[in-house]
Amino acid sequence: MNEKIFKILEYDRIRQMLEKFATSTPGCEICRSLMPETEIEKINRLMDETTAARERIRHKGKPSFAKVTNLDRVLDSLEDGNALSAADLLRVYDLLDAAGKAKDYGCREIPEEEKDLLDGRFNQLSPLKKIQEEIRRCVKNNQELFDTASLGLEKVRKKMKNTEDSIQGQLRTLVSGKYRPYLSDTFISQRNGAYCLAVKYACRNKVSGIVQGQSGSGGTVFIEPSSVAKASAVLQDLQYQEKIEIAVILDDLSNMVRAQLKHVRKDYSILTDLDFIFAKAGFSESYNGTPPAFNTKKYIKLNQARHPLLDPGKVVPTSLELGGEYDMLVITGPNTGGKTLTMKTVGMMTLMGQSGLHIPALEGSELSVFKEVFADIGDEQSIAQSLSTFSAHMTNIIRILDLADRDSLVLIDELGSGTDPAEGAALAVAILSRLHKRGIRTLATTHYVQIKNFALTTDGVQNACCEFDVETLSPTYRLMIGEVGASNAFAISRRLGLEDDLIQDAKDYLAHEQGIL
Repeated sequence: MNEKIFKILEYDRIRQMLEKFATSTPGCEICRSLMPETEIEKINRLMDETTAARERIRHKGKPSFAKVTNLDRVLDSLEDGNALSAADLLRVYDLLDAAGKAKDYGCREIPEEEKDLLDGRFNQLSPLKKIQEEIRRCVKNNQELFDTASLGLEKVRKKMKNTEDSIQGQLRTLVSGKYRPYLSDTFISQRNGAYCLAVKYACRNKVSGIVQGQSGSGGTVFIEPSSVAKASAVLQDLQYQEKIEIAVILDDLSNMVRAQLKHVRKDYSILTDLDFIFAKAGFSESYNGTPPAFNTKKYIKLNQARHPLLDPGKVVPTSLELGGEYDMLVITGPNTGGKTLTMKTVGMMTLMGQSGLHIPALEGSELSVFKEVFADIGDEQSIAQSLSTFSAHMTNIIRILDLADRDSLVLIDELGSGTDPAEGAALAVAILSRLHKRGIRTLATTHYVQIKNFALTTDGVQNACCEFDVETLSPTYRLMIGEVGASNAFAISRRLGLEDDLIQDAKDYLAHEQGIL
């Protein structure tokens, strides 16, 4: 679909709201890239998955996929033959652990229970327990391995500890013994991997050894005493052996994962999909959504639909049909009466439904598959192109007329406004007539009486209005199908106290003007 409609209908805000219900990094990425589908089979499958996940949440609560991180780089590196780091192995462990928990969540307590579309995914998960156990046995944290990860590593580290203890003991003897008068401090430090004493610069020739560094002020030099140099060389060799042992362990663990890479990738894909599916279900719960039925007949039926970006406690639900007895609906009524909101609600329900999302409406709602949704809503005046409001709208309308077909849904707000009323109304009727003749499902809002008359006298076109309460002087936002809206200027004026004879004069003048027209 065209990106323009996503901006006009604020579809990005739906993506952002959905993302909050995902718990994994890759699941959030799918939510951010959500797009409406245009094949009914895929839409129905996505919708059924959302419904199945919501039913599972109702019975067992929502599973978490928080431990699943983005592993594309890690798995690609593994496939290229590289060994994984300790940190990356722990990320693989978290993935497999999440697979095990998800598999347990997906298990049927009663095998004979009716299955849903998600059973197959849960059943295909492979937690690979042996690999989990081996990673957990060997890897301590993102930087370290346990001493017991292998016999070789355990032996080397034991020798390293003994050697370090010996060096430390020798240095402590020197610090408290003959070198004490020459030291600027009694602490033992490391410089360039060597254990050193902090020696006063003036006394540097009193301590036999190798200078490994100097303090910032220059008053202290760090000397590795000759008496510990041999032991330090042994320690460095042991440290090199430790690195070799660690590399062998990491390589062995990586080979274990690589041997099951097909299953690991599958787990990664399934868990990402499940997180996205359960995010849709959690999102549906938040607004009490329902799954609409889908058709290919370009028929829409909304049953008490609520716009998802508005406060559910305040928004007035919309019910309407389009594509049955009529394929064009012309909505009239006062400004701020809900006409534009009605159109946006229809457009948003279409985008949400075709994305596999439940819609905030009562059961019994039905949507059709549209390959495109076009809209001209709001002030899209282009200052850079020096276009008037009317010109900007007309440029958009021309584009819609060029691109829209029977597989399109068209939404047009205040068609023909922004110019001479007579010419604007004539253009509006001509444009709507063209869309109607081409069989394009259309919702349009207007103030023009000519368009209302067009709807009254044209088969397949229906009027509707947004109700206005004259007693309270405010709109009720209820959509009334089959009724023509009015400006309510006379009723409002009478309610506010304007004299009846003035109102009658105005009515007579209006009747005369309309007779002339």
